[in-house]
Amino acid sequence: MKRIYSVEEFCGYTDEDIDYIKSLFGDIPKVLEEYYRTAGRTEAFNYVQDNWFLPEHFKKWKWTQESDYMILLNENQGVCRAGIKREDLTLDNPPVYVTNDDKNWVLCADTVSEFLSAALAYEAVFAFEFCTEGFYELTRAEFSLIESRLKKYPFELKNWIDINIKLYYNDSDNLLAILDGNDDDCFQMIYGASSQRGYEKLLNSIGEVGDTM
Repeated sequence: MKRIYSVEEFCGYTDEDIDYIKSLFGDIPKVLEEYYRTAGRTEAFNYVQDNWFLPEHFKKWKWTQESDYMILLNENQGVCRAGIKREDLTLDNPPVYVTNDDKNWVLCADTVSEFLSAALAYEAVFAFEFCTEGFYELTRAEFSLIESRLKKYPFELKNWIDINIKLYYNDSDNLLAILDGNDDDCFQMIYGASSQRGYEKLLNSIGEVGDTM
């Protein structure tokens, strides 16, 4: 993630911050605790497209303490949010679920580690110095071409805003996100890189595919 976000070092939370979260929820998954301690306060991660819920937010907003889920990420317009079931917080690496009405929750990622990897990668696309100005619409044939020319990350976001987000790359500092709404004939794409070299390498691979939306 350092190259994708173009950061030199991570910044984490203190024992006091972690202990406060545990006092609210009883426990938190080991994978999430490790992320908070290692990189949770990294500024570049937390000011992107959508809103991460961090220790200071649980202190600020009472409703987050009363939810049946420990909220991790909130879509920027409040359309949906992702979280861990309170009953799963004692597990090392539990699944993450997403809701668009705070009542019905569906699977977003099989594990916290997969969710963090996929969400951080997807959010980076909106923070890249070199990126598209918006989304492109792709045909099935264009999507197949991208799949044949780029490498796919082994993680993805499921059911985020009712779509699946798949992530591709051909260098460590570039990324292309495909938004698959389960429509066989239409996909959306957005991409970028933290360096001009990485951006140009991506463009050279995919060519002029897609129509601006």
